[in-house]
Amino acid sequence: MSAVATLVFCAPGYPGGAGDAQPFIDQFAKAAVTAAAWPAGSLAAVYDPSEQSGLLKLGGPDAVLAFVPFAFFVQHAAELHLTPLAQADVVGVGPQERWSLVAKAGAVTGPPLMAGYTILSVAGYAPEFVRHSALEAWALPPDVRIESTGQLLSALRRVAAGEHVVALLDQTQAAALPTLPFAAQLQVVAQSPPLPVAIVAIVDSRVPPARAKSLQAALLKMGHAAAGADTLSALRLQGFVMPQISRPAPAP
Repeated sequence: MSAVATLVFCAPGYPGGAGDAQPFIDQFAKAAVTAAAWPAGSLAAVYDPSEQSGLLKLGGPDAVLAFVPFAFFVQHAAELHLTPLAQADVVGVGPQERWSLVAKAGAVTGPPLMAGYTILSVAGYAPEFVRHSALEAWALPPDVRIESTGQLLSALRRVAAGEHVVALLDQTQAAALPTLPFAAQLQVVAQSPPLPVAIVAIVDSRVPPARAKSLQAALLKMGHAAAGADTLSALRLQGFVMPQISRPAPAP
């Protein structure tokens, strides 16, 4: 591992610019290094809201750790050789969440009726996740398209209007459905099993085993100390748990 390694935060589709997030992830990296007894200043952090530029950063030789949504992990774990280290415990959600498939009320009563439809989701950049994690039990017709969008309100208006689109929502987004003035025109037709929200992973075995073990232990304890809890709360986290991943990442 190089003298100064990098932790890459990459959260495609979610709001927030790199400049807004940078002070908080700098603080997180500093706290994690201190708690893990790594050399001071040995870990830098960078935030990237874009899938493609995030992938470029994670492909660099200094990128040793990734902190990514589970959708990103499922889609890219094989090509980036990601090894899960810890699982985020998110404020208001927990360490796991269910994704909900939302259609116009009465329009989609089973997977075959989705032929020709488009799925709009913040996780649309990760079709492997959509098809085989979030909707593993909902056998999508082969012609279903999957598109990424951060404009969920507009997507839900299109669903309610009867266009051939459905929306796949994370748990926080789904919880807000009843507040919409057109909520009666929408229906949750499928839900995922509980899935991780976000994962901290080692990139391409670039963290030596002893350091990985000390960092994992530090992350698991981080939410139980006042200083660590304050650092985590700025990132809407309440702690970390051991990874709970039931199926391996797909082969490239």
